[in-house]
This record gives sequence, C-alpha cells and structure tokens, in this order.
Amino acid sequence: MTASVVHIVDDDEPTRDSLQFLLAASGFAARAHASATDFLRGVPHRDAGCLVTDVRMPDMSGIELLMAVRARQPDLPVVVVTGHGDISLAVEAMKLGAVDFLEKPYSDEAMIAAVEAAIARRSDDARTSAEASETDARIASLSPRERQVLEGVVAGKANKVIAYDLDISPRTVEVYRANLMTKMQATSLSHLVRLALLAGVGIEPDRA
Repeated sequence: MTASVVHIVDDDEPTRDSLQFLLAASGFAARAHASATDFLRGVPHRDAGCLVTDVRMPDMSGIELLMAVRARQPDLPVVVVTGHGDISLAVEAMKLGAVDFLEKPYSDEAMIAAVEAAIARRSDDARTSAEASETDARIASLSPRERQVLEGVVAGKANKVIAYDLDISPRTVEVYRANLMTKMQATSLSHLVRLALLAGVGIEPDRA
C-alpha cells in the first residue's frame, strides 16, 4: 500500500526545503511545490494525505488554492500556514474548509501534530460528528459576552478592535479570550477557531 503523501506549497525555497526535510525526517512522504499552479497541475493527487500551503504567494494565494482544491478534491485536508497579522486570512481559509492553520514562527512539533491530525481526520467522520456535539455543548456554556468575543475572534479581529466594538478594555478582552480557551477546551488559537466554526459560529448563510 502506497503511503499518503504530504504536499507542501510555498514559494520560498528555503522554507519549502526545510519543511520537506522535517516531514521526511518524521516519517512522512513529502513532495514540495514551488507554487499553487505547480501543485494543481498534478491534481488529482491520488496519493495525497494532506496539503500544507502558505497563505501569501505571488501567483495564486493559499486562499485561491484552497478554493481550487475544494472544487477538485473536497476531501483533501488542508493546513494553512500564515504570517503574523494574517489571522483574518487564516480564519477565511478555515471557513473555506481548511482543517487547521499555523502561525509563523511555528515549532516543528506543532507542524508534525497538525499534519498527523489532518491525515487522521480525513477518514474519521464518526469522531468529527461526536466532536461537533461536544462543541455545541461548550458553546452553550458561554456567557453572552464570551460569545460576542468568540465571534470577534472568528471574524479575525484584533483584541483592540473587539474591545472597541464591545466598549470594553483590551485587557478585558484578553481575560474573556483566556476564559474561552478554558471553556472550549482549546489548545491553541487555531483549535479555538476550528471548534467555533464546527459549531457554526461566524459562518454566514449561503447566498442564493
């Protein structure tokens, strides 16, 4: 049986090569692509286990790549890598179906964990369904203000913007965010966003 391949899309050669080396050293089969266009030329990648893509690329952005992948291989898990300050783009990617995002600089351990979870999640619909039920219960436990802060986070807003919108201090927003992490049992910002999106928080109804 052929091992699942982790496809890497990043226009920065040193970053691309470094990530390919990390994944290979961790036991994954990894293939690197210099652009989204290069990756899409090979679709369908029947051996693909997951895709790791940068958000900001010159020829086609990670968001545009994600949309193209959804149209061609809707079951392919995508992990998005974003720079500091691009959280709103990462949230947009997750709304489009990305399973996770990592903010630079990320640790080797965080990347390996994200890839392992993405590959495992591809065929684990039963676990996803159970997780959705648990997440709904956690959402229901939030106070109205905590829910408002969570909606701001999912919208990709900075703490100071959420504070302005809710007429509270940025420090108070930080406290609410800490409470959200605890109540939602989230291990990271990306995990919190994924749980919220799983429960439908911040997702607009489809336009007719």
